[in-house]
Amino acid sequence: MGGFFGVISENDCVADLFYGTDYHSHLGTKRAGMAVTDRNGIIRRFIHDITNAQFRSKFDSDLPKLAGKCGVGVISDMEDQPLVICSHLGTYAIVTVGKINNIDELAEHLFNHGQSHFAEMSTGEYNPTEVIASLINIKPTVEEGIAYAQEVIDGSCSVLLMLDNTLYAARDRYGRTPVVIGKRNGAHAVAMESTALPNLDFETECELGPSEIVKLTADEKIQLKAPGECMQICSFFWVYFGYPSSNYEGTNTETVRYQNGELLAEGDDVDVDSVCGIPDSGVAHAIGYSNARKKPYMRALVKYTPTWPRSFMPTSQEMRNLVAKMKLVPVDHQISGKKLLFCDDSIVRGNQFKSIAKRLYERGALEVHMRSASPPLLFPCRYLNFSRSKSTLDLAARRVINTLEGGEPSEEVLQEYITAGSPKNLQMIDEIRKGLGLTSLKYQTIEKMIAAIGLPKEKVCTYCFDGCAGCCSKCKK
Repeated sequence: MGGFFGVISENDCVADLFYGTDYHSHLGTKRAGMAVTDRNGIIRRFIHDITNAQFRSKFDSDLPKLAGKCGVGVISDMEDQPLVICSHLGTYAIVTVGKINNIDELAEHLFNHGQSHFAEMSTGEYNPTEVIASLINIKPTVEEGIAYAQEVIDGSCSVLLMLDNTLYAARDRYGRTPVVIGKRNGAHAVAMESTALPNLDFETECELGPSEIVKLTADEKIQLKAPGECMQICSFFWVYFGYPSSNYEGTNTETVRYQNGELLAEGDDVDVDSVCGIPDSGVAHAIGYSNARKKPYMRALVKYTPTWPRSFMPTSQEMRNLVAKMKLVPVDHQISGKKLLFCDDSIVRGNQFKSIAKRLYERGALEVHMRSASPPLLFPCRYLNFSRSKSTLDLAARRVINTLEGGEPSEEVLQEYITAGSPKNLQMIDEIRKGLGLTSLKYQTIEKMIAAIGLPKEKVCTYCFDGCAGCCSKCKK
């Protein structure tokens, strides 16, 4: 998905920028970059491939070459960032997080308004951050340009921009990704993950609202655009990719996962010897489930944390499977002769847990039960690069539905599968269970997941579960 961090300080900011950006490493595993404005006003920038290396190991040797009081950093799931742009607004560095569904149309629009070319990425696609910068440059001011870009983009777009030793931060139009402002004496910071702030001695000053734009100096925060009323923050920040110590909309991720696990346990009376979590993001859900059921929490699988990243990021299915296998080490004493219940954040394609279940049975597990902390995924995300799924048939639930229906279902029939507890919903889940080789399988409901998060349903995006684009779209669902 990606995450960004920025600092502006009365003193040198490079160490803060380095560690603050590193605290976003769980959000992406492909590209990373930092840019700092030096004392002569020149922007110095470094970008590295972090596919097979940690952020710190790639950038440690760059630190002596950087010095300045203002900088931005990014973990990118796709394109090279930061970009340094020379425009009528001045020379600035820009980092972004989001997804542009209409990028080809926007590029054509820009060509028709004087844009002569775009640099092609290695994938043969446009660099989304370059397109966003070009949209910003159409307008006479930075804030007008950001607001315009967010208005015309179909998808999402949060922006952090460094110009003239000043930071401009903007949260996505509908708040799909978080942006938090940190403050300490003589410095401001901008982060997506509040986790990045406390160890750098920043206090959370505020969370930006949807479409809010602020300008930051070392000692001042100036609001350039007030927040909008419509919020659609992604539910998966709490369920999956948010770091446990981070807060979004004032709600802590780890606490939500405990509550979600407790709600997942309601009415579940399956007889098991222990409850286990799929590391890392399934662990807190499992602890909540374990506490509610008063069943012991045991680690039947442990993650080899020193080197293995999250496995949903690699584009190759074979590589995802390899990473998923290598990073999880079985603890035979907790497996053999045991009836095990596992909690995980979600089931996307289903390939990884199918392999895990097979390995557990081979090591002597008597039963393997699965509880998903989120509802069945039925729609690829339109708003964030949550996974590499390009087709609905990449999703385990949609593959099963298409098999049961003999093809693509109508919207009316699909709604029956979405409705928790309906005959078609239960049939779908049972077919997924069979395909994964599980003793039993249950999913969290949308209602209970939202209850665990603690925000009104209309403020949380659940598109990937129910196809609802939210109140912002004026849809009829």
